[in-house]
Order: sequence, then C-alpha cells, then structure tokens
Amino acid sequence: MIRLATKLVLKPLARAVYRPVVEGRKNVPRKGPVLIASNHLSFIDSVAIILTAPRPVSFLAKAEYFHGKGLKGKFVKAVLEAIDVVPVERGTVHLAQTALDAALEVLESGQAFGIYPEGTRSRDGRLYRGKTGVAWLALTAGVPVLPVALEGTDQLQPVGTRIPRLRRITVRFGEPLDFSELHGQARSARARRQVTDEVMRAIHELSGQELAPVYNEVPKAA
Repeated sequence: MIRLATKLVLKPLARAVYRPVVEGRKNVPRKGPVLIASNHLSFIDSVAIILTAPRPVSFLAKAEYFHGKGLKGKFVKAVLEAIDVVPVERGTVHLAQTALDAALEVLESGQAFGIYPEGTRSRDGRLYRGKTGVAWLALTAGVPVLPVALEGTDQLQPVGTRIPRLRRITVRFGEPLDFSELHGQARSARARRQVTDEVMRAIHELSGQELAPVYNEVPKAA
C-alpha cells in the first residue's frame, strides 16, 4: 500500500511542489543493471534521484532507520522499503565491504543502484576525490556507470535542517560510461583508480563544481 502510494502520490506531489529541472533522463537505461554515481551535497540527494529517475533506484541506509518504534517507526520503515532503500548494519568490522556486497546483490539482480563516490556530503560545495568503491562495483558486476550531477539540494535541505525548504533543484543524468574492457580487474588498484577518476571527471563536467584535490572526510564531531 505504501509502495503504491509512493509511486502514485509522492512522486507527482514532489515534482509539483519543488518543480525540479531534470536533464538527460533519456540517458538512463530503462532496464538492466546500472550503477548511478552522483555528487553529494545534502541528506536529501537520494530522494531527489529516486523521485526524478525514470526507473527505481536503490540506495543504502543505516539499518537503525528501519527499527524505529511506534507508528512513526513503522511509517518510516514502510516508506524506505517502498523506495527500495537497502538496510546495512553499522558498527561491523568490515562495514565498507558489507555495504559493497549489499550493493552488488542489487546490481546482480538487474536493478539500478545509486552511490556517492565522494563517500560523504560536501560541506563547502566542492567536488572531492572519488573513493574506489564505485570502480570495484562496476568492474565486479560488469555494469555501466551513469554519472549524475545534483545542483541546489544543499539549499533545499542544508546540513542541520530536518524539513526541506522550497527551493528548485536540478538533476542532470549524463551518458553511461562503459568499462567492459576492464571487467574482472576489480582487484587491480590501478584499474580501480582509473575507473574512479573517469567517473569523477564525468560528474565534474555535469556539475561544474570546484575540484578539491583531497578525499572528503566525515567531521570528527559527526
């Protein structure tokens, strides 16, 4: 019921209220596995992609979001499940690999999976160096990578706010990147770095953000 309401009500309502500008929707493969790699500006980025993409897109989320108590907890869980969010347990010794394995299952089932190569949100608007998990997934699963650029989501829901503001955003879907010639080379650090850098260049071309020559790390206080 919640899934049906999400498709029939939430998407049209969100588009009517926020009127997002969507560019390049035709670039999104309508079927088959695809890895959607985006810049990351706000907590609401995943929702923006899910609501504007022409097909379902799965993202990872902390498992505790699925374990809330009372009616609110049940509602949140139902909504997350309706938009294909995949729970991942935090605090495990091999958290990064656990997350990648969960993402791999989504791709191997023929679905679209969304990932942020920067790892965490950019707090200064710059585009940070990509981490190679995106390449590991692409080369292991043998799937194309679709670069995406989000613009304005940091104004829609700035860091520290809970309720989205009325701001217009732009979602740009680029052309798929084919790394089939490197399929099976996921263990090669050189191949992973090459693929990751190509993905980040494509995202940069779409976003026009200032480049940061370092990795984006989570603030210690977070």
